[in-house]
Amino acid sequence: MCGIFAYLNYLVPRQRREILAMLINGLKRLEYRGYDSAGVGFFRGNELGDINPPDKEEAKVELVRQKGKVSSLEERIRILEETVNFEVSFDVHVGIAHTRWATHGEPNAVNSHPQRSDCTNEFLVVHNGIITNYKDIKQFLTNKGHEFESETDTEVIAKLTKHFYDNHKDEGITFGQLVEMVIQQLEGAFACVLISSHYPGECVGTRRGSPLIIGIKCTHHFTTDQIPVNFFNTKDHRTPPAGKPLIPRAESTTEFHPMGTDKKVEYFFASDASAIIEYTNKVIFLEDDDVASVKDGGLCIHRSTRNSSLPNSREIHQLQLELQQIMKGNFNTFMQKEIYEQPESVVNTMRGRVNFDAQTVVLGGLKEYMPEIRRCRRLIFIACGTSYHSTVATRQLMEELTELPVMVELASDFLDRQTPVFRDDVCFFVSQSGETADTLLALRFCKRRGALIVGVTNTVGSSISRESHCGVHINAGPEIGVASTKAYTSQFIALVMFGLMMCEDSISKIQRRTEIIMGLKKLPSHIREVLKLDDKIRSLAQELYQQKSLLVMGRGYNYATCLEGALKVKELTYMHSEGILAGELKHGPLAMVDKSMPIVMFVMNDELKQKTMNALSQVTTRGGRPIIICNEGDEELLNSGLRVIEIPQAVDALQGILTVIPMQLLSFHIAVLKGFDVDCPRNLAKSVTVE
Repeated sequence: MCGIFAYLNYLVPRQRREILAMLINGLKRLEYRGYDSAGVGFFRGNELGDINPPDKEEAKVELVRQKGKVSSLEERIRILEETVNFEVSFDVHVGIAHTRWATHGEPNAVNSHPQRSDCTNEFLVVHNGIITNYKDIKQFLTNKGHEFESETDTEVIAKLTKHFYDNHKDEGITFGQLVEMVIQQLEGAFACVLISSHYPGECVGTRRGSPLIIGIKCTHHFTTDQIPVNFFNTKDHRTPPAGKPLIPRAESTTEFHPMGTDKKVEYFFASDASAIIEYTNKVIFLEDDDVASVKDGGLCIHRSTRNSSLPNSREIHQLQLELQQIMKGNFNTFMQKEIYEQPESVVNTMRGRVNFDAQTVVLGGLKEYMPEIRRCRRLIFIACGTSYHSTVATRQLMEELTELPVMVELASDFLDRQTPVFRDDVCFFVSQSGETADTLLALRFCKRRGALIVGVTNTVGSSISRESHCGVHINAGPEIGVASTKAYTSQFIALVMFGLMMCEDSISKIQRRTEIIMGLKKLPSHIREVLKLDDKIRSLAQELYQQKSLLVMGRGYNYATCLEGALKVKELTYMHSEGILAGELKHGPLAMVDKSMPIVMFVMNDELKQKTMNALSQVTTRGGRPIIICNEGDEELLNSGLRVIEIPQAVDALQGILTVIPMQLLSFHIAVLKGFDVDCPRNLAKSVTVE
């Protein structure tokens, strides 16, 4: 949800036109996260390229905000050319940009980010997350004479920063110290980047609960691959003035600078690596309560408290992401591209982990912890949305292979119930982004209770991957479309591989393991066969796209496909859709069935086929004419007079990977026929970083 992008160039000459183009391009890379408005903030300077004039008050900050798409913001900026010199070049400059997904206040220009401290834009802030105590802070600031113009929680950050600055500006307070004072007053989740006319050429970023990364680009080698964290001295016994917080004093001033005499450097602050990768692959992942400030080209990371669970430095990582991976290629949408990437993405998930000749499976991230996992009393899988469905899809197999109690939980409900968790539990947290707020909070809940934490994510360096004891990276590649497709199938396979590792020493399960491993080997070719049905599925979409509802029925291993397929229909087409367990038809859902109700049913050649056929009979008896998805060569269903989509026969436990793809394609085509934005459905965000 929401997207942050900031760019600071130090001794790297850039025209204002270039700077604004980079800010807009950064926002376009973040559009997939979901948003309803956008904005940028940048320095006007003295129009001669010098934003460090003798009188800092000359360094004015321009603010441009717009409801709607980034393209609308881009058009607003073009209009500025009439009054702002776009050709002026800056040796030092900083600009910030943001895409907002509304949580407090309706989508409009005033509620958009950057939010400002006052009408002269002394301080600007872009913010992801939710400040839970914003009403208390707002009341405090209102009593101090500050006037609010927006309905957002974010505005209190900008105004609180100005309030502290006005009270401490005569004490030589630095921008980083100022932000440190502010975040000590904030409760909730946030990732923030701030700029100020009082600190031209400087930028400060901080986070708690929401992701924020810093990209670094320079022509020379770095002085270090580890940036030490400076800790403010919290043992200062000075008595602060009444009503004024004590200014924190740093114990050291260790900074990052490029090596040599050439100090040219560029910094990129972003909530997602996709906005940075075309400029640099060198990044730093900030931890909770880190405050990162850039001044005179030097990067300093500091915090007020030590955390024994965190290292005393932040490593500069090298991203493996490639720019072409986040481009559409020959496809019209990211979602279509990602559906068609699944033959390759499932191979990438298994690569180096499954040895088909030796019939072995090794997940390197779990290998050292397997003895402890095998001794556990139960397995708990916690996730949200599509990730939750991947755990439902593999629950039955997990119970079969591990012979352990397996719980599958929605993260929000798990937290609401304050579910009992014990030291001998193993808790899996599944999230594509690795930043899902409810899942992350559930992780911390379980970690405090001593459980072993296993993360299953698609994002290296994400909060879940860093806070887990061990984990699995699913290697599906970047997924830009809001509606998850290839991440689901890769999560499915990653969990299957874990189940196979758990039973590798069981003689009684050798035959079953071999069957599943051979089934995994055939999966890529089976997926390609299913994708060849695209034209047939498009013709079905022509019949369905004007309908108001769609029921999806199945049982056993295909129940999760019903849930996931119905979710895709809801996400993309805005139709009512419901995934129904076929065994529950007589307990209510059968009342909805008539000749006009569109229905999709999964009837596979597995142990539950006869029971599913009974459910089909109940539906057709009530006038229902379901679309059947079945295995190839099923003569009974081919001769039933119903519309049938045939897919290859796979191992029962893996059949859900093949059955979900027709639902992905069907949802996609219905959305296209309705004229909807497939990659960015309304009201939804790719990375859900608020509760």
